[in-house]
Amino acid sequence: MSDQPERKQINFTIVPDEQPGEPRIYANFCSIAHTPFDFTLTFCEVLPLSDEAVRDAESKHVVKAPVRARVVVPVQFLPNLVAALQEHMRVFSDTYSNVGWNKEPVH
Repeated sequence: MSDQPERKQINFTIVPDEQPGEPRIYANFCSIAHTPFDFTLTFCEVLPLSDEAVRDAESKHVVKAPVRARVVVPVQFLPNLVAALQEHMRVFSDTYSNVGWNKEPVH
């Protein structure tokens, strides 16, 4: 007999526990980096550029955008995230295909 305790499997659903008044964070750009252990998703808000910012971007080839959220997830999490995004995108496309939404990047 094994000294290991018997493992019991429990099935459950995780749902967000949103607090009243908790603000949504808007981002229209995501930078992605990774290590051998995790992925970092850095969400930024890119605003329309002023004439001065355009001139600066032309010379430096860089536009700074404020970071709105940085999320680090383990590598094992990514396949489920990618599958969920693809499924939601499929449903979105099927639902709104007649609206003519623009598939081009917003930045």
